[in-house]
Amino acid sequence: MRNIFPIVRGDSNKTWETYCGFLGLSIEEFMEIQEHLLLEQIDLMSQSSLGKKIMQGTNPRSLAEFRRLVPLTTYDDYAPYIGDCQENALPEKPLYWARTSGRGGKTKWVPYTKKAIDQVGKHGITMLILACASRRGEVRISNGFRIMHNLPPKPYYAGIGALAMLQQMPLRMIPPISGTEEGSFQQRIQDGFMMGLRVGTDMICSLTSVLVKMGERFSDSSGSMKISRSMLQPQIIARLLIAYLRSKRAGRAMLPKDLWKLKGLICYGMDTAIYREQLKHYWGGEPYEIYGATEAPLAALQAWNKKGMTFYPYTGFYEFAPEEEWLKSRENKGYQPRTVLLNELEPGKCYEVIITNFHGLPFMRYRIGDLIRVIGLEDNEIGISLPQVIFERRADDIIDIAGFTRLDEKTVWQAIANTGVRYEDWSARKEYDGDQPVIKIYMELKDSNNDQDLQRLLHTQLKAVSKDYTDLREMIGTQPLRVVIIPQGSFQRYYEEKRRAGVDLAHLKPAHINASDEDIEGLLYLMRDQKQEK
Repeated sequence: MRNIFPIVRGDSNKTWETYCGFLGLSIEEFMEIQEHLLLEQIDLMSQSSLGKKIMQGTNPRSLAEFRRLVPLTTYDDYAPYIGDCQENALPEKPLYWARTSGRGGKTKWVPYTKKAIDQVGKHGITMLILACASRRGEVRISNGFRIMHNLPPKPYYAGIGALAMLQQMPLRMIPPISGTEEGSFQQRIQDGFMMGLRVGTDMICSLTSVLVKMGERFSDSSGSMKISRSMLQPQIIARLLIAYLRSKRAGRAMLPKDLWKLKGLICYGMDTAIYREQLKHYWGGEPYEIYGATEAPLAALQAWNKKGMTFYPYTGFYEFAPEEEWLKSRENKGYQPRTVLLNELEPGKCYEVIITNFHGLPFMRYRIGDLIRVIGLEDNEIGISLPQVIFERRADDIIDIAGFTRLDEKTVWQAIANTGVRYEDWSARKEYDGDQPVIKIYMELKDSNNDQDLQRLLHTQLKAVSKDYTDLREMIGTQPLRVVIIPQGSFQRYYEEKRRAGVDLAHLKPAHINASDEDIEGLLYLMRDQKQEK
């Protein structure tokens, strides 16, 4: 295993500067780094047939030329050249191919060069340091740092990223990362939890929804835990006993935070901001968020105060299409939206993210399909002079009614959470009641007696969090919401059927927004059976 960065030698000042020094950049310094790396990437891509195709035979010599001559792109522009893991059109031979999925189950493959993998590993260590820090310059990770996780395995980007971090520093992943993990996602979660009970953990890296559900199970069982034969080990019994005593001293049921004193809690998922307080209550740590995609690894991340995110200068060159430009391109597929740069962002505004990769990754002026919101041009609280952003939504995850009412996943999720109703999962989409468009939400509840007046509660909360929804209600004169309660076990049955069919990991559950007819039919399977029995 390579140990190539100063963190393994205990030099915390040099470690901080190596990994987190970008947080001290001015906007001018940030843009200089960006332009320098962009010109290197243009030169590299111009030597490949794919680069020539994307740049339409031009060879830009400046940032201005690049933005003027090269059109915005989507994965469809690259699929004929890399969609089946072809290598001939690339400027460098990939070390790994990362897999990701778009809407409709369409698989996308992304080539990662050796230099890109080295950077991914370094970015990952940056993330670990900041997730555990409470002040500038604080480094609380070291050799053997224990991370309990439920990251998807290679060839997914998260699995490749974990392997890349292990090349930088001897971390202890729980469960171990071998590169070709076996077993279902749920089984790996169980295995990691059991191993964490035995050996302890310093950090948890997980889907937010998994952590919330685990915390709810602890709370529901009043801290009781069924002791299996595999748990009859001295280390586990001792940990459970200490956790029990901690909970009794606090005068409450046992919670996950009684089992481990975490240094960091990295959460990923659109619902992290919604469930921040629950995460802190269950796990005892401040959730740490990052932003990225397989096509744009670790593009932005929070600083040590765990508030807004700062773009990372070494991932790729960033451009941003203002929301009004994005809407024009949504309505007119041939329209090329105008873009601005990081130093031209305006606070309070929403932008589509567009990236040109560095380090030999192939995407140029690539539309990731994400929207971010700028919450400030700097963070005066901790002395960061770079724009601060939050992830807003996926660009395509919108329920659009009447041409002006646009409900996104985060808004619907927030409204559901605000009702206080305990649920397993949900899916929402636009449907029609006669000739009237409506928003229909399919929900599986945890308790069968929780469905009283749910539609009224959710209607009230949607009005509270969305002006668009309120405007729609006033325009059509009737309540546009319909809630369908589906039988308990519906989402789990759907998951199991898809898993048995070998469906991609990203599509084992129906989309929260605009699920297909086939997905909704699958969810309603148990409901149809119950009606037939009656």
